[in-house]
Amino acid sequence: MTILATVIKEKRKATGLTQQDLALKSGLGLRLVREIEQGKVSMRMDKVNQLLALFGMELIPAPKVKNHE
Repeated sequence: MTILATVIKEKRKATGLTQQDLALKSGLGLRLVREIEQGKVSMRMDKVNQLLALFGMELIPAPKVKNHE
């Protein structure tokens, strides 16, 4: 799972939202919300930022985090 997927899933659960609730509140499709939470690696940044905006967050350039798998 990607860091983005983990953050969104944790924020959603912490606010008591279902994936459907999050989709409705963000104006995005349920399918996209599910794909993001499952770690889909290619998606439109504007859509991800639309979703993150609900939690007062946005995507920013940052140093790459190494996976420790």
